[in-house]
Amino acid sequence: MDDNTKIVVVGSGAVGSTFAYTVLLKGLANELVIIDINKDKAEGDALDLNHGLLLAQPMKIYAGDYPDCKNADIIVITAGAAQKSGETRLDLMQRNVVIFNQILTEILKYNDSAIFIIATNPVDILTYITIKLTNLPKNQIVGSGTLLDSARFRYLISQKIKIDPRSIHGMIIGEHGDSELPLWSLLNVAGVNLAEVDYGCHFHLSNESMEEVYNNTKNAAYQIITKKGATYYAIALSLSRICEAILGDQKSILPLSAYLNDYKGISDVCLGIPCIVGRSGIEEVLDLPLNNTEEEQLKNSAMQLKNFIKQIELPSNIHKNVKL
Repeated sequence: MDDNTKIVVVGSGAVGSTFAYTVLLKGLANELVIIDINKDKAEGDALDLNHGLLLAQPMKIYAGDYPDCKNADIIVITAGAAQKSGETRLDLMQRNVVIFNQILTEILKYNDSAIFIIATNPVDILTYITIKLTNLPKNQIVGSGTLLDSARFRYLISQKIKIDPRSIHGMIIGEHGDSELPLWSLLNVAGVNLAEVDYGCHFHLSNESMEEVYNNTKNAAYQIITKKGATYYAIALSLSRICEAILGDQKSILPLSAYLNDYKGISDVCLGIPCIVGRSGIEEVLDLPLNNTEEEQLKNSAMQLKNFIKQIELPSNIHKNVKL
């Protein structure tokens, strides 16, 4: 990791403030800037975090404004309209496009070289919108994608087969939302494909268990929002993991929302697909050996998102030349 690293988080709500706390605990950067439309909230978070410096990592933490995006290595956007109970991620789309228009316009006045990490939902659409509105190289725009979904997926499987989730290799791809799909064909523990093991094997998952795991993975956010109002711990950890991969040039493989161009016939959309992640952001989108069913499900996920994108009304003030 570089000697001088700077992370800016735009949005100091539940996700942004929890992410900032995670940055402090992990010592991910030398400088952390918190920007929020509610300046008192950003200042309060910065003050609270600074009071923990003695017990964590040396770091400069402060509430700032868009000029403080200058020289940032990573800009994480968590700002946006909050998801309401019973509201799908895609219902948030139009409200958050307007907010993103304002945020991106300000950021680009001071920084166009940082890696942008998008966490606001619907994340795949807003990652795509960010690419279109900024006209930055596509590798610089990273959506949190299905990293959190994959973590949930592996945790739920671990509860079924009583194995450490870190020893389970599997993922969710596609939309971070209702049309996401599990890659059962590639799910394995120690090289043993769970889709092929016999009944009685310690790793065996029944069809009923697989369906339960998938439904609980897909609906996890709705369950948490119903019970506590928002999800923030696990997504904050997901964002910090992406930052680690970027700042450390780790070449990690993470399922993130990336722009696809002729990926199994899918183009001009952002979806959660395993990517090699390093200092320049998304360095490569991996070509997965999907079976026919999975490939069709991925295409369906892409088509659903593209149909929603067609319905977006962009703000007219600065983006008249952007075509979706």
